[in-house]
Amino acid sequence: MSPERFLSPDTTSLKICGVTLADDAMRLTALGVEALGANFWPHSKRYLAPERAAFLRELEGRILRVGVFVNADLKLPARLFREGYLDLIQLHGDETPDDVVRLKEAGIPVIKALGVRALADLERASDFQADGILLDAHAPGVYGGTGETIDWTLARRFVEENPALPVILAGGITPDNAAAAVSAVRPAALDIASGAEESPGVKDFGKVAALLAACGQ
Repeated sequence: MSPERFLSPDTTSLKICGVTLADDAMRLTALGVEALGANFWPHSKRYLAPERAAFLRELEGRILRVGVFVNADLKLPARLFREGYLDLIQLHGDETPDDVVRLKEAGIPVIKALGVRALADLERASDFQADGILLDAHAPGVYGGTGETIDWTLARRFVEENPALPVILAGGITPDNAAAAVSAVRPAALDIASGAEESPGVKDFGKVAALLAACGQ
């Protein structure tokens, strides 16, 4: 799975985020999940320390490996990408357009996450020139993983007004509402953490199977 295929608007891909266990990563791969997310923000309850991330290297070419970073020194995501741990970087904090440019100039594909409360929060999306924009619930100081939904009407409007910009929808998506999210927003991908878990960082594969079905897989 390449970043380009994952971000294609032709279908809705599935990214299971907050993976902390090698066994979970292997099972996601075996099920055909397109992407997994590993959270390298130390304050996350789904934190994966870089020294515990060796299993990601073993999955190269089998599943898209997305590294999630919050206000990190950009040397860390660049190093993990360069050393073969990651295929795509997700900046989920207060990063600037310049931060995105620095990574892209190094040949690293980047998703930028935005917390959405109102239409005004989306007006700066194009400033980042990212490979994709992730729309999540606005959660100051928490930076995602809250299980709160966003206004899907705003998300759909953003998708329609930016047809060339891949949009990943996050925030409060579960097996119960995933199909409705796909239908309402038509995103390039769903990004799900708490909605696919038994507990933070431990995946529930019954939920994962239902989410795959909701994405038409």
